[in-house]
Amino acid sequence: MGRTEPVKTGGILRGEEDARQANFLELFFDLVLVFALNGVVTRVVQDLFSESVWVRWLSLLYTVVLALPLLWLWTTTAHITSRFSHRSRWIQLIVLLSTFGLLIMAASLPYAFVARGAAFAVPYVLLHAGRPLLLRPLLREHEALRRLYTRKAIWFSATGVLWFWGATARDDERVVLWSIAITVDLIVGRYGWPVPGMRQLPASAWAMTSSRHLPERYEQLLLIALGETMLAIGLSYVSHPATPAATATLVITFLSTVVMWRIYFYRAGQVLAEAIALSPNREAAGRTVGTAHVLMVLGSLGVAAGSKIALAHPGGHTRPAWLAVILGGPAVFLLGRAQLERIVFNRVSRRRMVGIGTLFLLAPPLVLAPPLLAATTAVAVLLGIAVADARHAAGRPPEAPSPAV
Repeated sequence: MGRTEPVKTGGILRGEEDARQANFLELFFDLVLVFALNGVVTRVVQDLFSESVWVRWLSLLYTVVLALPLLWLWTTTAHITSRFSHRSRWIQLIVLLSTFGLLIMAASLPYAFVARGAAFAVPYVLLHAGRPLLLRPLLREHEALRRLYTRKAIWFSATGVLWFWGATARDDERVVLWSIAITVDLIVGRYGWPVPGMRQLPASAWAMTSSRHLPERYEQLLLIALGETMLAIGLSYVSHPATPAATATLVITFLSTVVMWRIYFYRAGQVLAEAIALSPNREAAGRTVGTAHVLMVLGSLGVAAGSKIALAHPGGHTRPAWLAVILGGPAVFLLGRAQLERIVFNRVSRRRMVGIGTLFLLAPPLVLAPPLLAATTAVAVLLGIAVADARHAAGRPPEAPSPAV
């Protein structure tokens, strides 16, 4: 855990000298997130293979309802470690508690809508409502931050009723209640957890106190998601007969991951930290950067689920829900990447928009094609965007960021 120091109200904030790199506890937390995201994909793919059309389509909602709380926990934890010094024993304790809570949530995923609802909901609520209460006594000299975390504790305690209610329900009722709960959490978080009658001091919920640490954490989040895609297909491949179709799926998934990495880092992902440093409104940038990366992670999970579908059923017709995953995953990834382009360069990425449109246009004819061909088509679209990016950059100096916010 590294050297600790006595907690002082004036010294708990992160200093500039250690503002860039993630510490070991943050990376430990990230390892558990890999396990959690793989659990989401495994849980959802089971329903995608159901004989019930309703269950197959409902599995798309399952992906969002299970993944968003995990990503929201990661995001709020990243903002804590970005704002406060990792040398504080209290911040180390908060990260360890968050890691353990995330582990419990991940372990409950196979039965999240059937039995172990409390194992998913209770850690989520206790961490979100409890961490602000742990931080409040440390912030006596930072009244604006004290009020911010007080508002967070109030809101998460309120939405915790929905989470606990959902944990006592089953099946579709639980899905509905948790869908409402995570939607409320995200909306009130977007506006800084406002509480009627409580004056808001100028402490931003999403301002990036360092232009380096949090952008790099978001880059690491995307790499975690891409790594999970490789983990998902790798685990499935080793337990599957090594047929030519299975090997082709492995190659296609690897190529998809590499191309998504290339699309992300050219060039917005490469200069994200510089764009944040130049932005006159880091709060707005912090909100939109987080949203963009969550969309890209959800898209990557779709690619991982699509690869499992193509591996298990390479031939025959592609069921519509399967096609929604195989083509929708890359489309959601491109949507998030287009939002990142808007943040860094203040423009609409036409190549990403063309890619999304192409995936939608190809959907109707691909219903009659086998899943392996649909997955091949999806990676071909991504590859086309990456090639277009490379051609656009050829012979030109590297583009500098020009954020509008």
